[in-house]
Amino acid sequence: MKRIEEKDARLTASENQLRELLMRGQAGDAVAYHRFLKVLSAHLRAYFRKRLFQRPDEVEDLVQETLLAVHNQRHTYRPNQPLTAWVYAIARYKLVDLLRARSSREALTDPLDDELEVFASSDTEAADARKDLHKLLAGLPDRQRLPIVHVKLEGLSVAEAAQLTGMSEAAIKVGVHRGLKALAARIRGTNEN
Repeated sequence: MKRIEEKDARLTASENQLRELLMRGQAGDAVAYHRFLKVLSAHLRAYFRKRLFQRPDEVEDLVQETLLAVHNQRHTYRPNQPLTAWVYAIARYKLVDLLRARSSREALTDPLDDELEVFASSDTEAADARKDLHKLLAGLPDRQRLPIVHVKLEGLSVAEAAQLTGMSEAAIKVGVHRGLKALAARIRGTNEN
């Protein structure tokens, strides 16, 4: 219990120090702002090292990207809000962006280790699955089918699907949810619409 209280006290002291330095920096104190970035970079480095232990070479780039984003978005920080939550949100988005970009690049560069993999499955299986999916989707009303096709199959954003279909973004989200629920019910053999 005492260890938790000590950790909470350190977090509060760190939060207060960083907020004070940022506020002074916002008021024009360049030395305080430089100190803010230096102290924050140490926290970010620890945060990213913990999450990217298998990719230590990515840590420093991510720290710099996050510091740049904090600098560029500093005008959006509200002093009555916790600074750590604001910074955490920025750092988390940068981490997610890196992991997304990394996974798509890695998917394109997967090594062809096993030449026998070529014969492991057939494209007719995928074609049959597509036919089955299209049959299932054809049984759905447009307000459910179109959101699933555009968002889940074509990979459009909710906003893009809404613009394309003329539906509201909320209707797209509801359509996807209800449509997937209806498809699951059909697959299970019950009829839920």
